Amino acid sequence: MGDSSPNFSLLHRICKLVVLLCFLHISVTVVFYVRSLDIRFAFVQNQQSHRASPVQVRVPVTKEAETGPEAAGEEGTQPGKSLEKCPETSPLLVGALRVEFGSAVSLEQIKKENPEVQMGGRYKPKDCQALQKVAIIIPFRKRDEHLKYWLYYLLPILKRQQLDYGVYIINQDGDEVFNRAKLLNVGYTEALKEYDYDCFVFSDVDLIPMDDRNIYRCFSQPRHLSVSMDKFGFRLPYNQYFGGVSSMSKEQYLKINGFPNNYWGWGGEDDDIYNRLAFRGMTISRPSGEVGKCRMIRHDRDKQNDPNPQRFDRIAHTRDTMNKDGINSLTYKVVSLEKLELYTKITVDVGKP
Repeated sequence: MGDSSPNFSLLHRICKLVVLLCFLHISVTVVFYVRSLDIRFAFVQNQQSHRASPVQVRVPVTKEAETGPEAAGEEGTQPGKSLEKCPETSPLLVGALRVEFGSAVSLEQIKKENPEVQMGGRYKPKDCQALQKVAIIIPFRKRDEHLKYWLYYLLPILKRQQLDYGVYIINQDGDEVFNRAKLLNVGYTEALKEYDYDCFVFSDVDLIPMDDRNIYRCFSQPRHLSVSMDKFGFRLPYNQYFGGVSSMSKEQYLKINGFPNNYWGWGGEDDDIYNRLAFRGMTISRPSGEVGKCRMIRHDRDKQNDPNPQRFDRIAHTRDTMNKDGINSLTYKVVSLEKLELYTKITVDVGKP
């Protein structure tokens, strides 16, 4: 019994030492573990901050930059900054319009109400990039009063439609028999000399749309815009009718070789154009009858624009003539080209029958 007591005391001390060493080991392990957590947490925070915020480069501040957004351009946009494309449907459209011709209008009044229109009748939106570049071609002779009404109503409409457009008045010189389709071919050719248009709207000067949702642009198929005219009781006179106001893309126009040049006098050329479209496998696109309403300015038939007696025979032979009578055979002479405040007027000699 006496020999076991020292042994027990030694064993007790050894156990205390082992426990102390274990406690020390655990403490050191906990300290290092906590420190490693802090390091990893800081690393993760650092990585997240790099992902969340781009690297910032300090640029010296110039006097121009200190003047605020007004110095950067209109409405705070930066010079040279590319605009977003305009929406497919303009948010500025108002729908049905009241169109009347009782009160006279002046070019001065029209210019005052449309200050954004540039010399030559050019306009493009300032806050977005227009989806199409549209040349509006109007065959013309001695219709100045009608032109004023057209400008009065159409310029605000075209602005709300957010178009990049130019207005071209193709004036037939002299007093020979009128040739509408040939003037349209001239308008197409002359407009492309000025700008890279990809869409062409061909419009009579006496037709005014009664709804700004009737967009003056091009579609996947040739577009007939003057669907329901008051002249016809707001009904389409017949399914093949393509007169009044229409639009075609550059590709569609060239596919039919443009318009015929040999329709002198009133009538026939629209049916010839319809035949050309049909023979090239295209169909006519139209807005609804409500959206496509148009009002015509009443007037007497122009002199030297009597019904064409040859129109029915020519229409019957469109398939035979379309490849040789069109934009590829167009001849004319420019008499004058005037850049006016609201439109470009091109006077041309188109010859005679």
